[in-house]
Amino acid sequence: MKLTIFTAFFLFISTSNFGQKLEYSSLTIPDSLKKNANAVVRLNKTSIDISSQKSMTIKSLVVTTVLNELGLRNLNLSENYDKNTRINKIEATAYDAFGKELKTYKRKDFKDTSVADGISVFNDNRALYLDYTPITFPFTMVFETDIQTSNTAFITPWSPIDNYLVSTEDTSLTINYKTDLKLKIKEVNFSNKYPVVKTETVSSISYSEKNLIAKKREELSPGFSDVFPIVYFALENFHLENVDGNATNWEEFGKWYYNSLLADTEEIPEETKEKIKQLVGNEKNPVEIARIIYKFVQDKTRYVSVQVGIGGWKPMLAKDVDKLGYGDCKALSNYTRSLLKVVGVPSFYTVVYAGQDETKDLQNDFASIQGNHVILTLPIDKRLVWLECTSQIQPFGFLGDFTDDRNVLLIKPEGGEIVKTKTFTETDNLKTTKGSYQVTENGDFMGKIKITSKALRYDNEFGKERMSRDDQIKHYKEEFDNINNLKIKKINFNNNPSTIEFTEELELEAEGYAQSSGGKLMFALNAFDQSSYVPQKYRTREFSFQIERGFTNEDEIEITIPDGFVVEAKPNGIVQDTEFGYYKIEFNAISPSKILCKRKLVIKKGLYDKSKYESYRKFREMIAKTDNSRIVITKA
Repeated sequence: MKLTIFTAFFLFISTSNFGQKLEYSSLTIPDSLKKNANAVVRLNKTSIDISSQKSMTIKSLVVTTVLNELGLRNLNLSENYDKNTRINKIEATAYDAFGKELKTYKRKDFKDTSVADGISVFNDNRALYLDYTPITFPFTMVFETDIQTSNTAFITPWSPIDNYLVSTEDTSLTINYKTDLKLKIKEVNFSNKYPVVKTETVSSISYSEKNLIAKKREELSPGFSDVFPIVYFALENFHLENVDGNATNWEEFGKWYYNSLLADTEEIPEETKEKIKQLVGNEKNPVEIARIIYKFVQDKTRYVSVQVGIGGWKPMLAKDVDKLGYGDCKALSNYTRSLLKVVGVPSFYTVVYAGQDETKDLQNDFASIQGNHVILTLPIDKRLVWLECTSQIQPFGFLGDFTDDRNVLLIKPEGGEIVKTKTFTETDNLKTTKGSYQVTENGDFMGKIKITSKALRYDNEFGKERMSRDDQIKHYKEEFDNINNLKIKKINFNNNPSTIEFTEELELEAEGYAQSSGGKLMFALNAFDQSSYVPQKYRTREFSFQIERGFTNEDEIEITIPDGFVVEAKPNGIVQDTEFGYYKIEFNAISPSKILCKRKLVIKKGLYDKSKYESYRKFREMIAKTDNSRIVITKA
């Protein structure tokens, strides 16, 4: 009898554990790794074997427990492929909270799609992805891939930290390589805080780390790659879409780039050569010649994405751009360069990381395939003039915040050179507001203002002139959201691309701007340029903080109060000068019925220690409070 009961119990346990992996159960995750986490990377194991300059295999096993819906953002169940990259294996298995297998997804279950960006004319990149919708949380997904590629120019960087709000239980990377390929390694942000284990032999290197607790993203924190450990890899001798390359240093890399990717793309049709020479005429100033050609390119071409050929690295032939009238950043920059060459003005094809992401700088000490965008650089009189050739509206010689203040690579026939694009100071980024308004005895508001924006402030504002009238009005209601019941009566713009200045002239009205009570009116004197931004408060801050770009606002507004009213209470002015910036506001009575509000706000760019964060927060809090200072007027 006892034997029978024991046998039945054993069979029950065995059956219930069938298809179950206890190590994938969310119950086995330590509480410390669940804190602040939307997901936990249970295992991330990657091995890369580079058997030759033209052959690289990447095998990856990633086990992720998704704790809630927000954790789905960290679940990447896709792999890209193209004519030079083959997916040998792709498989995923889902487990429930107890580690019980729910379903295994084979290659046939993955969707095959074009990796299109919505604007590509041609695109030969594709992806396999699993469109997985969980039934419940938490769940665990095991994702395994095996990729073979002849492109050895790109080796994905490794970091033990997957993302903010994600914990890591076990992560590792191993690279095996042929020594004659000369693997280069750059380690960044390594410290005792993250005890990465590194093992190295003559032909292999590995990194690993365990039990990393999820970190919260803090407001104004520097970029992810500026905070957490990361390792970059590159081969000195690599292969890119059927072209062998070398990147010992930036000079040699630039020479290879020019000879392999640019030298045979410069041909311009004779008819266009003659047209360009006629347009230039007798002009001798290289800046003015470049301005003429820049306008020619803006008028003739349009930007489209082209994702075929040399992995998106080799530009279309200049003669094809001339014929078709379109191209991507590479093609349009190269076309402009080729046209300038026709009239004897040298310029350099320039590779850059564009946008606001966290890797906006080329690493000047690590020559390798980098960047995601191309612009053009003209060396003129010991200065550099920058051209954004993809835009039909960008002013000549002006780079906005898409490509400002970062390392870029000039590709010259004699070799590559790292230089930095223009850094706009807080003085450059100036916005001035001048105007007046009056308040009626009913509390209504009527005003006129003139706003002039320069440098990066211009870049932020000049797009308004191409908005529809409805969108313009919507924008101004958001910009002046401190004025209730706002009506925009008149809008005039003046865009001066030569001086990089954009001017807005507005006439505004609003009912009930001032609060009325017992014959008194109360309203904020600073109506047009209130700063309400106050950084989040932290009990304990972990990271330093960064003000990425500085700016200056200067305001002068005349306020008229209604006849028969006198000032009962008026805010005092204030001046505060800190290492983060400067703020001054004053409210001066210039007559019994007129008050002049003068304001200046300067915010300085900088990277600051976390110990100073609360001081900065209080500085911005003071500004927000003072900007909303109210006056009380009453009938005499």
